[in-house]
Formats: sequence, C-alpha cells, structure tokens
Amino acid sequence: MAKHVEQLIQDKIKSEGCIHMTLLDPEKKSGYDCAIIAKNAEAGGTTAIMVGGSTVASGVEMEDAVKRIKAVVKLPVIIFPNNLTSLTGAADAIWFMSLLNSTNTYYVIDSQAIGAPMVKKLGLEAMPMGYIIVGYGGAAGYIGQARVVPYDRPELAVAYASAAELLGMRYIYLEAGSGAPQPVQPQMISAVRKYCRSTLVVGGGIRDAKAAMTAKTAGAQIIVTGTLVEEESKVTDRIAEISSALKA
Repeated sequence: MAKHVEQLIQDKIKSEGCIHMTLLDPEKKSGYDCAIIAKNAEAGGTTAIMVGGSTVASGVEMEDAVKRIKAVVKLPVIIFPNNLTSLTGAADAIWFMSLLNSTNTYYVIDSQAIGAPMVKKLGLEAMPMGYIIVGYGGAAGYIGQARVVPYDRPELAVAYASAAELLGMRYIYLEAGSGAPQPVQPQMISAVRKYCRSTLVVGGGIRDAKAAMTAKTAGAQIIVTGTLVEEESKVTDRIAEISSALKA
C-alpha cells in the first residue's frame, strides 16, 4: 500500500466518522468466491477486506484467497486470524489480536507469542486489537473457548475493553459472532465508547443499514459484516446500502 494501512483507516474514520469493512472466509465452499465478493464489496464502497474465519483454514487456502483478492482489488487486505495458519505475507496487515475473555491462554497470548516472530519476518503491518466475544458468540466463541459477555452486562465489556486500552491495544472489537440472531446491543457499544478511546470495531448480526446506523450512533467507528455477503450477486448493493448510510 502507498500508505500504511492503519493510517488509511484512521484518515477515513476521521473524515467519515464510521467506516465499513467486509469479512471474507476462505473456508466457505459452495458458491462462494472470495475474489469476486471482494471486488463487488469494493464497488459497494467498503474500506478494507478482512480475511479469516472462526475455524482453522489451512495456510494454503488462506494464502490463495488473499492472493486472488489482491489481484482484483486496490483496497487493503487485512488478516483476521483464527490461528497460526492464518499468517501469510501476501496480505497488507494483520489484526494482531488477543481474545481477552477466552478461558484458554492459547487464545489470549500463547498463539500470539508463537506467531509474533513470523509476523515480523513476513513484514506484516500489525494492528493491536482486544477481541471481546459477546452475546450469541457463535463459532468464534465456541472455538475460542470464550466466557461470552452477556448483552445485559455492558460493564463487563467495559472492563475488558479498558484493560485492552491500558495494555496499549489501539482497537477494541465487540464480536457477537457470525450469523448472530441480533447484533451487539447499542447500550454495550455506547458504554465501551464512553470509557475507552481505542478505535471501536463492532461485528456480528449486522445485516442492513439500520443495524449499522444503530451501531454507529452508539459509538462504533468500524462496522464489520460477513454473513450478508455470502450471496455473490447481491454484494455490491448490500454493501453500498450500508456504506452510504454510514457516510450520511
């Protein structure tokens, strides 16, 4: 990228207030082409492409997906890691994140310690993130062995987010889980935003512009959607609906 990915993100947030990112899962098989979806998402106005999933994709699948995406879009491609197999030098950057409410230290710090030398060797731009799974949790909560934060306990999310900020993490991600029946509640988003200055990312269960605007109004600065782009033919319109609303 001509500019560092994080600088691009922060410049866009500064000018627009809240931006959209598209999450693609290279493990999806039937009727799902990451490159085609990424190209359509770019046409719809998304700011960046995140690549990753909740289960363990092979390194070959990950690298192939990232290379094919990079071949058709000009947007930054960011690794959304689920494990060490997510690492590939073909991407522009990585969310270097800790699953803060996991009961397994592997997801809190061990995998990060194992992977850090490779991240440096590959030259990936690392953006430190505190990852907090809330509400439904989904596959991410199950695989990550998380003590999922209930929607009606926003103070717990604030506590984790505050710890992440004090540890130097520049991004906080409130994750409801892929395909969540309802998104992160606005009360939780606003509570975290009130007490933390780290850039606030919200994802899971956001399927339309109304839900995205609710999250933005509550204080989200990055909206991530994944499930709604699984039908290739409708990606551009769906992303355009959300990104246009967020810019309004």
